[in-house]
Amino acid sequence: MAAKDNLTKTTNIDIAAREIDFVSRFSRNWEALRDILGIMRPIRKQPGAVLKSKTAAITLQSGTVGEGEEIPYSQASIEEKPYAEMTVEKYAKAVSIEAIKDHGYDVAVGMTDEAFLYELQDAVTGRFYAYLNTGTLTSSETTWQKALAMAKGNVINKFKQLHRMATRIVGFINVLDLYDYLGDASISIQSEFGFQYIKNFMGYDTIFLLSDEEIQRGRVIATPAENIVLYYVDPSDSDFARAGLVYRTAGDTRLIGFHTQGNYSTAVSESFALMGMTLFAEYLDGIAVSDVDNSPELGTLTVNSAAGTNSGDTKITVTPAKEKTTNVYKYKLGSAAETVVYGQNVKNWQPWDGASDITATTGNTITIVEADGTYQAQKSGTATVTSKA
Repeated sequence: MAAKDNLTKTTNIDIAAREIDFVSRFSRNWEALRDILGIMRPIRKQPGAVLKSKTAAITLQSGTVGEGEEIPYSQASIEEKPYAEMTVEKYAKAVSIEAIKDHGYDVAVGMTDEAFLYELQDAVTGRFYAYLNTGTLTSSETTWQKALAMAKGNVINKFKQLHRMATRIVGFINVLDLYDYLGDASISIQSEFGFQYIKNFMGYDTIFLLSDEEIQRGRVIATPAENIVLYYVDPSDSDFARAGLVYRTAGDTRLIGFHTQGNYSTAVSESFALMGMTLFAEYLDGIAVSDVDNSPELGTLTVNSAAGTNSGDTKITVTPAKEKTTNVYKYKLGSAAETVVYGQNVKNWQPWDGASDITATTGNTITIVEADGTYQAQKSGTATVTSKA
């Protein structure tokens, strides 16, 4: 007698167990990473939502006002720049029946599932590391140890200026820099789910050890854990299910959907993963990027001045172009050129966007400085002002 319809068979149980195991392990990995980073609960977003990085600043006005006088507003500004659109990413892998025959199920399917899981994980963290490298709180230091210290210091200083908490600082370094610094000294390195990290090192809560592909030698990146957010699209969205695409998920925070099936027409075991995850640092100027320059010296800018568009204005041109897009221009006017040394803090000099005319008097001297994100002078040049009569 034939088996009754809708009987749950061994193959159904095996497939369900495999799907549950996959999504559970993926979720546990991310739960562990969240614990290591100290980030908050992931935030669910709808597909198409645009994530924006922020740059914040505040110009404090004088608090000394007379009795009955109007109190001036301090100017606060937050600039937003689109970073990424939340999308649903689709992945698939297949294992042939021949591979299963030659190597056995556990090797052919089980080990490839493991590799599949880690590749999906790396797709998310790889984008995150690339984004961290674009942080705008840049500086140059003479040693790796100083770069490590200043990256943390710059982050704390920035968040104090924003009146925001920065209680746990997370660092990212090249693993070769660490071993080069330590020499033969031993240190306790923890490893979980493909992540290598150190706890409580050089004042950092956690430091992640990255490869050359993820961070260049001589670079230290730091940001507060409070600045890191994980956004995700729920792969069990009801609209997907209505379209006949049902994926196995796990837990209340559904980060990934997974489905496996046998394709009889090709005799392969197919696996499909669906996810939409973005690990993101919200404030771009809350990411410190410190690079080591072993022989720093002040670079030279060629500065030219010509009559500007309006009376009393001068048109300034500078070559070469900025070495880094995160660098800034500062200037000072006077009767003579300013003396500038490498690393000098020029934060209180006047800002210049590199294009706008500057109001100046003909015959005066203008000194232009290209500074890093923490206003340390990198290059300098001067010119005698020519302004429009």
